[in-house]
Amino acid sequence: MFIMLLSACSSTKISSNSPDAINDGPYIDINADQLTSHWVCNDKYLKKSYSIDTANVDACGLSAQVHDLVFSDKLIEYNGNFNIVALSDMHGQFDLSVELMRNNGIIDENNDWSYGDGHFVITGDVFDRGAKVTEILWLLYKLDKQAELAGGKLHLLLGNHEVMVLNGDLRYLHKKYQKVSELLDTPFEKLFTSNSLLGRWLRSKPVLAKVNGYLFAHGGFHPDLAKHHFTLSDVNDLFKANLVKSELNSPRQGWGKYMHKTNGPIWYRGYFKDDGASHDEINMLLKHFDVKKVVVGHTSQKQIETRYEGKVIAIDTSIKRGKYGEVLFIENDVLYRGTLNGEKHPL
Repeated sequence: MFIMLLSACSSTKISSNSPDAINDGPYIDINADQLTSHWVCNDKYLKKSYSIDTANVDACGLSAQVHDLVFSDKLIEYNGNFNIVALSDMHGQFDLSVELMRNNGIIDENNDWSYGDGHFVITGDVFDRGAKVTEILWLLYKLDKQAELAGGKLHLLLGNHEVMVLNGDLRYLHKKYQKVSELLDTPFEKLFTSNSLLGRWLRSKPVLAKVNGYLFAHGGFHPDLAKHHFTLSDVNDLFKANLVKSELNSPRQGWGKYMHKTNGPIWYRGYFKDDGASHDEINMLLKHFDVKKVVVGHTSQKQIETRYEGKVIAIDTSIKRGKYGEVLFIENDVLYRGTLNGEKHPL
């Protein structure tokens, strides 16, 4: 449902006494008649309750706009007369990601949607490594609704780090979030349960999208998927049905297990290995899925690059290092690299 804009509860002022103090949140739980927001403000736990129809929550200099509480994102294929922009692997680098999106016309100076009816594809890995994951999640959640209202679309695809966090694999978690977990006295993955707003939103997201004939995923597609005649819906449905191990009635098995292993769509690196997919296998994949090109993140590059004579496009431009990043533009089937300062270069 869509939540109408109403006044939010007044925020509590907490002064910061230490330059190293942590502020983080909100982590919002959805209850029958209210929203419960959990924050860390100046290294202290703050809990606030709001009416179920609240539109904004804020505390200690951090805010979030609340709109949808129920999500349905069943479509994985889109066609139309619109432009596409894509990026990958933001890994908690909020400031750099915002600079990149602003300079390339995706958002404006207020971090609101400015890409009109265009489609913005993010091929996963918002989580881990960096210290501003929460800020990115709330920004994308806001842009998701703003894009829809403008006639566009934001496609957030699941990457291996989203799935790792949802499953409690926290080996790459930034130390800030280790402390947040301690201060909230909650395992970090439990902040994203299906009863939480962000957790519910993330669970609605697909692992792939086909947009105007371009196939997007985090890692890629092993040739076996074409050889065994899987459709894109098969891949997405099997992956999503086995998303969070603790929520399953039985262990992952068969192809459901395969989708979450090395050759599955969030882990596969076969486009970047000498002994990986062959040119013939890439052609088979493109023909089987009826796509022009495959666009993936996951494997870091210095800039957007292509493989297999341009049939595979690598868009993980090492944003995780906090220094540089690029976006891919697809405009009337012409491809461009969008640089950090907003320049466009043909790919």
